[in-house]
Amino acid sequence: MTILFTEPSNDILLILFFLLLVILLFYIFSYKFIRSVLFIFKPETVHHLSFKFLSFIFILPSQLYFWKYFFTVKNNKLKRNIFGINFDNPVGLAAGFDKDAKIFDDLKSFGFGFVEIGTVTPLSQEGNPQPRLFRLKKDKAIINRMGFNNEGVEAIVSRLRRRKSNIIVGGNIGKNKITSNDKAINDYEICFEKLFDYVDYFVVNVSSPNTPGLRELQDKEPLTRLLNRLQELNNLKLKPKPILLKIAPDLTNTHLDDIIKIIAETSLDGVVATNTTISRGNLLTNKDVIEKIGYGGLSGQPLKDRSNEVISYLSHKSNRSFAIIGVGGINSAQDAIDKLNAGADLIQIYSGFIYEGPSLVKKINKELIKL
Repeated sequence: MTILFTEPSNDILLILFFLLLVILLFYIFSYKFIRSVLFIFKPETVHHLSFKFLSFIFILPSQLYFWKYFFTVKNNKLKRNIFGINFDNPVGLAAGFDKDAKIFDDLKSFGFGFVEIGTVTPLSQEGNPQPRLFRLKKDKAIINRMGFNNEGVEAIVSRLRRRKSNIIVGGNIGKNKITSNDKAINDYEICFEKLFDYVDYFVVNVSSPNTPGLRELQDKEPLTRLLNRLQELNNLKLKPKPILLKIAPDLTNTHLDDIIKIIAETSLDGVVATNTTISRGNLLTNKDVIEKIGYGGLSGQPLKDRSNEVISYLSHKSNRSFAIIGVGGINSAQDAIDKLNAGADLIQIYSGFIYEGPSLVKKINKELIKL
C-alpha cells in the first residue's frame, strides 16, 4: 500500500508559524514586553492589527481550546444571575472594543463572562477624524473621540446571526451623528428592533461625550421619553429583554437622583456606571500633552474613584433596587473587588484590557473565588 503525503500549503505554514510565535512570546516574555512593542505604533493601528491577529489565530477551532486553557476560570462561586440572565462569571468586556461584533465569539476564550458590542447606530458612520485615540501611559488611561464609528446595525446583525458560542452579548445602542436630538428616539427604536433577536440585553448610550449634543438626552424629560418608548416596544415582545442605561461620571448628585427616579418610573433593569469622563483632573501626563490632544472621553485608572463614587451613591440611594454594571479604572483584581464592594453586580473592563492584557480577566476571577 502506498501512502501519499501532500505538501502543506503556504497559508497553513504561515498560520502555524504565527501560532508558534505567539506561544513563544507568551512563554518567553511578559505581556508588558509585548505591550511595549505594540505601543510603538499608533493606538488605532494597533487596534485594527489586534483584530486581524485575533481573527487569524482563531481560524483553527483547536486554538479556542488552547487559549481557554490559559485564561478561563470556572467555578460556581463566580456564577451570577443578574436581571434574569445567568453569567458564568461577572467580568465583561465593555462596549467600544468589539464595536462591529467581529470577534465576540472568540473573546470568550479569554475568560470573559459577557461581551458588550457597539455602540451600534442605524447607519454606518466613520466617526470623527483621525487621530482620535490617545494613550496616557503614565496614567494607564486612554482619551478617545471616536464618535460612534461602526458599520451600522445591518452589518452587525449579519455577524450576530452567525453566533457560534453561548457568550452573553449586550447590545449598546446610540444615534447617528446626523440625527437631531428631536428625532433621536427613531434611531434607538431601529437599533432595538433589529438587534432584539440577537443580543441578550440592551444598553442605551446617551452619555458619550464624542457625539455633539448626545449628553443633552440625559436630561430628565428627553431621557424619560426615550426609555418609556423602548420599554413600550420591549413589552410588546413575547419575552422582553433587560434594558440598562449607560451614564456619565460627570453627573452631579442631583442628576443621579433624577436617574434613580427615571429608572423607577420606566421600570429599567439597571445602569452601566460609568462612561468616559470629560474631566482632566489629577493626571500625571504633562498638561501640554493633554491640551494638544484636545477634547474626548477619558477612560482608565484616573476614572476609578469617581466611578466607584457614582456606583456607591446609586446603590445606597436606590436601596439596591436595580442592577449596576461597574466600569471605569479596573486595572487589577483589587480594583474589581472595590467596584463590587461599592455596589456593582457585574463589572466591565476596557482600558485595563489594553494595559494589562487578557490575563487580567483570569486574575480577577481567581481572586473573586477566594472571597
